[in-house]
Amino acid sequence: MHNKIPFNILIVDDEIDILELVEFNLLKQGYRTLTAQNGEDALRLTRQKKPDAIILDLMLPGISGLEVCRTLKSDSATKDIPIIMLTARGEEEDIVKGLEMGADDYVTKPFSPKILVARLKSVLRRNDRQKSSGEIIEYQDIRLDSGRRKVFYKEKEIELTYTEFELLYFLMTHPGWVFTRNEIVDSVHGDNYPVTARSVDVQIVGLRKKLGPAGKMIETVRGVGYRMKEID
Repeated sequence: MHNKIPFNILIVDDEIDILELVEFNLLKQGYRTLTAQNGEDALRLTRQKKPDAIILDLMLPGISGLEVCRTLKSDSATKDIPIIMLTARGEEEDIVKGLEMGADDYVTKPFSPKILVARLKSVLRRNDRQKSSGEIIEYQDIRLDSGRRKVFYKEKEIELTYTEFELLYFLMTHPGWVFTRNEIVDSVHGDNYPVTARSVDVQIVGLRKKLGPAGKMIETVRGVGYRMKEID
């Protein structure tokens, strides 16, 4: 681990075999772990312990994983905690819903523990980088503070999900450049992130809506992808 203080990771899954498999592999990598087998315990532990990241199964008894994700990402005290979804079905609809609610990455079952650990390292690295960078970008009436992870339009704060924030940051730092959906995904989530074109489109629609009049600055380039409009 590059950090002297081990990261605390909350693992949430109702299947004890998977819970133990993930915990074993994380402990082997030097992480500290918390575990929960239902949504209620996941919410309680997150609020009490403030883990550095959460590995969250979507198919949970009682409160679903999607509802856990939505609840945590809508709470200012927990919204910046990265969440990696585990989905057994691998259905596009579940993945899109999770990303819309603010999840940061996903892995489909059955999964390779090595891939899961790599994804976890990636989201922790991105989160750590942004907290320490403190970069402020201004573009037309949009102001983005990467250190505090805040976005403002004409001084009014805009609440964005983790993925929407990452997407806006990427486009704002490359004004005028046209990027394909795959290039956007690679930049936001890391190479070979198995996301669909539709989910990128969903994120763009949500981002434009939240930005209001400034949303028109994100242009669709037919047959290619998206770009942040270049200022003359």
